[in-house]
Amino acid sequence: MATHQLNHMFKTSMVKNHKKQQPRTPRFHVFNNATTSSTTTPMSARKLIESGTVKTIFPKDASIAMNSEGFLLLDVRPTWETEKARVVGSVHMPIFVEDTDNSPVTLLKKWVHFGYIGLWTGQYLTTLNPEFLGQVEVAIPDKGTKVLVACGEGLRSMAAASKLYNGGYKNLGWLAGGFSRSKDDDFPGIEGTEKLQYATVGGVSYYFLQLLILLQAVEMGE
Repeated sequence: MATHQLNHMFKTSMVKNHKKQQPRTPRFHVFNNATTSSTTTPMSARKLIESGTVKTIFPKDASIAMNSEGFLLLDVRPTWETEKARVVGSVHMPIFVEDTDNSPVTLLKKWVHFGYIGLWTGQYLTTLNPEFLGQVEVAIPDKGTKVLVACGEGLRSMAAASKLYNGGYKNLGWLAGGFSRSKDDDFPGIEGTEKLQYATVGGVSYYFLQLLILLQAVEMGE
């Protein structure tokens, strides 16, 4: 009898505790696509290019895009590269600028950068230009303008294209591979002291490049 009473009390307690339990909070929140605006989410450079939202244009096709399709060339390289070579008529607005912060941590970074990268490539330690979008808006106020974004090797221009697209510029092109993949006749008008495809090269690597060019010239002359 005692055992029967204990079983009854245990079952009664379990029922009461079950009624008191609160419903569980779901571990995952399901968003309704109909009510979630995609325009609030910035699109990445890779997604823009892979989807064709930003048009991929190779250096050999750049002149056609500029002369026949109406693209304006936006050069986003830093000043020390454009001073070596730039396309006549292009707009220059650097996506990265030299890091002028002289805090102890930054000075250490600069020392490491110079020792392992800067000495070889001749590149400065840079930081993202916080005024980039605003500067482009001043230089190219019409956001419907077709803009071909270009840099030395194609990576910085990808970042710039993403920033421009999310800032309202929707007719964008990306120079695939950058100026380093261009040939001598891809861009007819060039200003500067160097070839456009070599303007990104600097430091010790620049002298190795010049040596290779010289050796090639000697071989061709033999």
